[in-house]
Amino acid sequence: MLEKIADADSIYAIIVRSGFSAEGITFFTPDRFSQQLAYMNHPEGKVIHPHVHNEVQREVLYTQEVLFLKRGRLRVDFYDNRRVYLESRILEAGDVILLASGGHGFEALEQIEMIEIKQGPYAGEADKTRFVGITAADAVVRDHE
Repeated sequence: MLEKIADADSIYAIIVRSGFSAEGITFFTPDRFSQQLAYMNHPEGKVIHPHVHNEVQREVLYTQEVLFLKRGRLRVDFYDNRRVYLESRILEAGDVILLASGGHGFEALEQIEMIEIKQGPYAGEADKTRFVGITAADAVVRDHE
């Protein structure tokens, strides 16, 4: 229900499948990530005390994004930081993915609806470098782990 696409040097993505469940709070990301991803499961009556977040200056060098797939099926193709293809995974409705490093491309296998969350402000085309990726015929899709 939790998958990491990684090599010895980098975590490229973390997938939390719709069926994931655990008690309490589970953080999936290392503290150093500029985008933090967690799952929370609390019983009725659990109180989370009111709070504000303090102003803390952070330096963000690379955009990390979270996608929540509300509907449909989406193939995600993963590339390392040199733009070399690694593998592909299929996301289904209810899945969440953190795209942490490297490159990525997508193909909607069905009509999709998804929500994207990432750091801002958005820098437009300066925020990304596009490159030619694989075709659907070249995709090596790994099953859920």
